[in-house]
Amino acid sequence: PIMYETLEIERAGKVATLWMNRPAVFNAFDEQLIAELAAACKELDADASVRVVILAGRGKHFSAGADLNWMKRAAQFTHEQNVADARKFAGMLRALSGLNKPTIARVQGAALGGGTGLTAACDMAVASDDAAFSTSEVKFGIIPSVISPYVLRAIGPRHALRYFQSAERISAQRALAIGLVGEVVPRDELDACIAGIVDALLAGGPQAQQAAKDLIAAVHGRPIDDAVSEETAQRIARQRATDEARDGVTAFLDKRPPAWLA
Repeated sequence: PIMYETLEIERAGKVATLWMNRPAVFNAFDEQLIAELAAACKELDADASVRVVILAGRGKHFSAGADLNWMKRAAQFTHEQNVADARKFAGMLRALSGLNKPTIARVQGAALGGGTGLTAACDMAVASDDAAFSTSEVKFGIIPSVISPYVLRAIGPRHALRYFQSAERISAQRALAIGLVGEVVPRDELDACIAGIVDALLAGGPQAQQAAKDLIAAVHGRPIDDAVSEETAQRIARQRATDEARDGVTAFLDKRPPAWLA
């Protein structure tokens, strides 16, 4: 396995927790953490024994966003260096969002700027009641550009119009109301809440879950027309023909667990 300096991968059965591990700087990210997160996503994507990935941060805070020293360095970059740097960040978020298995953000404390982006790039998020989010970029004269596709997907354009411009702090309860997180619990109940979701996820077929994720990307935002109807018919027909689906249906009828639970 790859040796990581800014993160660690903790495996427990079919679940891998990807811990950002720079607690002294509240898991702020720089070039190294971005590169290592991208590499870890690639490693976990390729590992069929891992069924669910949890993204978490060691210490008091999930992630305070961009490391200020990194931002200071970036301010001196040429245009080409700036683009290359931003592409790496964009690539990492896409690798996280595109993982071929369910992802859960485990958020405590601050999840600011890029920390909000990481939360939104996961399929689902559970936050402690002391969590705080923000698209704070305009305060620094910049924009939440690279994280925008994920945050928009989570909260929609109406809320984004407010928070991308106001940079207001978003409480855990507010994050729940606008769809950025799916659950809010006291900090000491975070892991129990996530374990409940993990149990539900492990009961499903892994290939079906990947296909379900692809389905949302394929159908969302399109008009409900002949093309979309045909697309959905083709997708279920393909899925029904898989070994996993045959086993899943037979197992249900035979009152036995499906192969993926064996």
